[in-house]
This record gives sequence, C-alpha cells and structure tokens, in this order.
Amino acid sequence: MDKNKILKTILTIIKWLVFLFLAGIIFLLGLFIYYTYDLPRPEKFTENPFIQSTKIYDRTGKVLLYDIYGEEKREIVSFDKISDNLKNAAITSEDYRFYQHSGIDLLAIARSVLIDLKLLKTTTGASTITQQLIRSVYLTKERTISRKVKEVVLSIELERRYSKDQILNWYLNEIPFGENTYGVEAASQTYFNKPASDLSAAQAATLAAIIPAPTYYSPYGSHKNLLLQKKDAILDKMRQLRYIDAKQLEEAKKESIVFAESTTLIKAPHFVMYIKQYLEDKYGTDFLQQKGFKVYTTLDWDLQSYVEQTIKDADKTNRQFKANNAAAVIINPKTGEILSLIGSKDYFQKSYPKGCDQKTSGKCFFDPKFDVATLGQRQPGSSFKPFVYATAFKKGYTPNTILWDVKTEFNIKCNPDGSQEKDVNYLDCYHPQDYDGKYRGPVNLRSALSQSLNIPSVELLYLSGLQDTLQTARDVGITTLNEPDRYGLSLVLGGGEVTLLEMTSAYGVFATEGQRIPPVSILKIEDSYGNIIEQNTKQATKVLDTQVARQISDVLSDNNARAPIFGSHSPLYFKNYQVAAKTGTTQRFNDGWTLGYTPFVSVGVWVGNNDNSSTTNEGIGLAAPIWHKIMQKILASRPAENFTKPDLIQGPNPILLGQLPAGDPPHSILQYIDKNNPFGSAPQDPTNDPLYSHWEEAVKNWIGTSTTPSS
Repeated sequence: MDKNKILKTILTIIKWLVFLFLAGIIFLLGLFIYYTYDLPRPEKFTENPFIQSTKIYDRTGKVLLYDIYGEEKREIVSFDKISDNLKNAAITSEDYRFYQHSGIDLLAIARSVLIDLKLLKTTTGASTITQQLIRSVYLTKERTISRKVKEVVLSIELERRYSKDQILNWYLNEIPFGENTYGVEAASQTYFNKPASDLSAAQAATLAAIIPAPTYYSPYGSHKNLLLQKKDAILDKMRQLRYIDAKQLEEAKKESIVFAESTTLIKAPHFVMYIKQYLEDKYGTDFLQQKGFKVYTTLDWDLQSYVEQTIKDADKTNRQFKANNAAAVIINPKTGEILSLIGSKDYFQKSYPKGCDQKTSGKCFFDPKFDVATLGQRQPGSSFKPFVYATAFKKGYTPNTILWDVKTEFNIKCNPDGSQEKDVNYLDCYHPQDYDGKYRGPVNLRSALSQSLNIPSVELLYLSGLQDTLQTARDVGITTLNEPDRYGLSLVLGGGEVTLLEMTSAYGVFATEGQRIPPVSILKIEDSYGNIIEQNTKQATKVLDTQVARQISDVLSDNNARAPIFGSHSPLYFKNYQVAAKTGTTQRFNDGWTLGYTPFVSVGVWVGNNDNSSTTNEGIGLAAPIWHKIMQKILASRPAENFTKPDLIQGPNPILLGQLPAGDPPHSILQYIDKNNPFGSAPQDPTNDPLYSHWEEAVKNWIGTSTTPSS
C-alpha cells in the first residue's frame, strides 16, 4: 500500500471519529434538552402530590387493617423554621457533601461501586439529597435507565437554577417519616410534640435516622433499639464534620429520647408491621408511596379478634404468676397461611415498669411494640422434643423403644452417680432431672415424649445425634439454631433459641404428614387498575417421611399416654377430637409454651416476660389455657378430622421395638444398640461408647434402690 492510500485511510478514520464525537455531543445535547425542557417550577416541591393510599386488608378484602397513606400529615415550613440541628443531621445522614457537589456526587458513586465490587453485592447507595428530591416529587418509581438519566439531568439542572438552601428546604418538607407523616414539621410534632425549630441535636439525629427506612426504623415498631443506635452513629459523624463539639456530643448521647404516644389506627398491628416490613424488603421503601395498591393478606380477622381478646382475658391470671406478656400464632399447615398473629398482649398499652425502655436499655417486663411472635428468639423448653424424637424415628427407633428414666450423668468427666457439679476442667456436669424430680426406670419413647420426661429425651438426643437433629429442625423450617457447640445435649430441653412463628409452622409439618410450606402472609397484591402484581405461589415440599410424621402425631395425640403427668382432662385434651399437643417450659420458668395441631390447623402460644425474667408457673399453667381456648374456638367450626395411624412397625432389630432379651440382667440400650447403626448387630464391645459405663452405672444404681420397676 502506497503512502497516499495510507494517508487517505487515516483521514477517513479521523473524519468518522469527528463525526461520531459530534453526533455524541448532539445526542447528549438533545437528551439534555428533552429531559430539561419541562423542569418543574419551584412551587412543584411545596404542593402536596395526589397519593392514593396503599391499603392492607384481611383475607376477605372486607376488613381494612391499615391505610398506609390514607391521611397525609404534612405542614410546609420555611427554612428558618427548621432547626440547624435537623438540617445538619439530615445532611450528615443522607449526603454529607451536599454543599460541595453539583447535584451528583461522583466521589460517593465511586465509593459505592468499590464497596459493591468488594462485597460482590449491592450494599450502599450514592443518591444525593437533590436526587432523592427529584425522585420523590417529579419522577415515577420505575427502575429504568430512562428514569435514572432523567434523575441525573434534572438534579444537575435543579442545582444550577436554585440555591442549596432552597433545595434542602424542599427536601426536608417533602420526605416521608412513617406514620403517614411527611416533612420535618409534621414528623417533629408526631414524634416529639414540638415544632421542628425546637429540636435538640439528639432529637434531630433521631429523625434523620428514620429517613432511609421509615417503617423499619419506626419508634413504634420492633426496631427501636436499632433506631437509637443509628441516632448515635449520626451524632458521632456530626462531631467528625464539626457540626457539634465534643461537649455537645456527650450531652446529646446522654439525652433520653422519649417519643409521643402513637395515635395511628391499626388492626392486627404486629401482623401489619410484619407485612409492611416484607413489602419494604422486597420492593424498597418507595413501594409504600405507590398509588392505590391493595394488599390482601391471609389474616382471618374474626379469629384474630378472638385470639386478641383471649390473651387479654388471661392477662390478669398470668400476671399473678409474674408473666407479663403473651403471643400467639395460628397457621393453616396445608397452605402455610398465617391466620392470626399476635406479637404482644396489647400493642397499644404502655411498657412497664414505667420508663424501662429508656432507663434500663429495654429491660421491660412488658414491651408492647416488640413482636415476640416473629422477632423474639426464646428458648422453647420441652416443646422442642418432637424434633429430636422425629430424628430418632427416622433412624429406626420406635415409640416402643425402651430407655431408662434414671439419674444419669452425661458428662463423661464427672462421676457417674451425678454427685459432681463441675468436672476437672471446671466445666458443668450434666445430670438433668424430670420436672417432678422422680425417676421411673424403664420407659418407652411414647411415654417419654407424651409425659415430657427429660432424662430419656437427653438419652435419645445422644442416640440420634446433635447434628442430625439440627438438620431435622432446619428441614421443618427452624432457622435460628446455628450454635451447636453451645447447645450440646441440652438442645432437647430447649437449650437453643427459636421464634414462635417458626415453631408453629414446624409443628404444621407433622400435621401435613411431612409436607412443608413456609409461612405465607399475603394472598395477592393489586395495583390501582386491579392488575395482580404479586400472588402467593408457594408450593409444598416433602421434608419428613410420612411414617415418621404419623408416629409423632400418634404419640402427641395420645391422651392416655400423657395422662399420668397431665391428667386425663388437661388443657391439651378435647372430647371427640384428636389434637396433638406439646408444652414447654424453660429453666426457672422464663418461658411457657404450648404448641399443637390438627390436620388442618397449627396453633402456638408463648407466655413470659420481654426481659427474660422468671415467671412462677410452667407452660401447662400459663400458655396451655390460652391455647386450649383458641383451639376450642377453631374446632367448634370444623368437623372432626383424625390423624392417619402409622403403619404397623416391623424391623430387623427387636430392641428397637422394645423387646429386650429374656433373662438378661437390666442394661441400658447401649448394651444392644450401636448408635451409629441402630439396625445393625449388637456392638461387639459396648464399652467403646464413651457414655456406656455411665449409663450402665445409672441403671445399676436405680435397680439397687427400686423394687418395683415400671415398664
């Protein structure tokens, strides 16, 4: 190729580059003109936008539980009527370089991108106050490139036309603060009963902390402690930015934040807050500001009303036993639908003792706003035992398998007679007792579970395996048991923490013969035009063998088997109805539980204190009466539906069927069973099991003191 052709080619390339550059400039200019020709007038930011409220209904669509933005509370105030504390707190929290950038903060964007790349997920945003204002007032909530371009262009143009103070004023008068409250003046009046001009630094930081997620950080919701933590973090940053000095920071952190009482009308409040949190988590905070959405939930309002009243009626009696709170959950196990959810005995009562939430870091006997049902991780006591027994049944043990209810030491470094409290390493010895302090000798698993005997249950957990039992719990929907080393064998007695919602749902797996559907709270969501934007499509998953589930239901519904402990007409018994039930009580009576089910409903009740202090009664005395009334109400409207009987149990190892060798002296089950292979042959050397000698010694000691062994 000659030089002229090369030169011609280079000139052609340059021409195309110039053309593309000019075309790009023209395109960007056109884009700029297109998106800015109709820039909103200043008045746009002070006019109340027309908002159709988002409504949350019960399952019928006839009972309105909550009208999210049915009545906007807003009062426009001038810039000089807003305290400098609040201006500074909002800037600190949302856009600390507000007075340095021109609408778009490139440094914040770069920092956000780097963090997201490092963590491989979206964690932080980089929207300026100006962008938030544009998005809130002028643009739709759709997440598109077009909307983002508009947001960027309009933000830059808005800052070119108007002062920073004007933009900040529009922003502070526009943004939502929850409780149907918009703008800082209404928020200040709602939460502190004072104008925005009079807010202290601590109060201002608190309001600023609400801005990113008004529902999540609501002082009347379940995350008040997180709100106050975020308030302190904002104050620290205000000190770094020199909005306050060290002395002011110290004073602000010492200031007690006292919120005005909420006057928001709401039905099934904890359930509604649960729904709102779900919506925010899935769609973002802006979802709640959309127009005309209708949320149809799974709640049975008539049943909810009955349960709320039942809990209130029981309160006087329970408080005599120093139990100051209660919660309840009802689930249809066939669909996973939450029919009723009560997170405290009365959402609208005051916490007590007076001032406990401010002066003692949340140490309240009763905290009405905290949702025990979904957020309270409490120890379940013996109500956890069915999951241990289900694990054992999966491995081949049966309701007829015989274990020993005798004084047993489970720490191999302690004396087998249970006479020590600490081993050589100063770790606790472990020799649990039954609730009545008695020892019954040989008992089958049906009796042990029905009568909630502790010692055979601990033995069974050892035989079943801690990890396998935890896997069973995970399979049926319990997600909170993540510290196996801490639980050890005490897990079977409720040594780990669970939530009432997950426990009630997990019991429902037994009701459906091993099928699980995670809890469902929403049937469908419609937009203002009646289009369905979300609908429940959850499907059942097989997580437990049918035979195992039937065995558990057969045992838990056996009133004769539990009668020796609970009596033949306990709160767990219903004439002419088969109902499976289990109580639970933690050590020192901190928590009282009753959970139970039929083939069509699962009901869970918890009674206790928010601060985890002790009551003076057990689950059968506190939670069971409430549970009984709820179940009785449900059964009255349904025909009897019995559980399917488990198949006749047959197996290669007669020991698992409770058939001990004739003529043998009494032995523990470790004499005959290799816990790692229950169906296999008897162990050639049982002493290889580390607990064999302790279990054998326990049996011998009991034989020596008993002349009437039970069977």
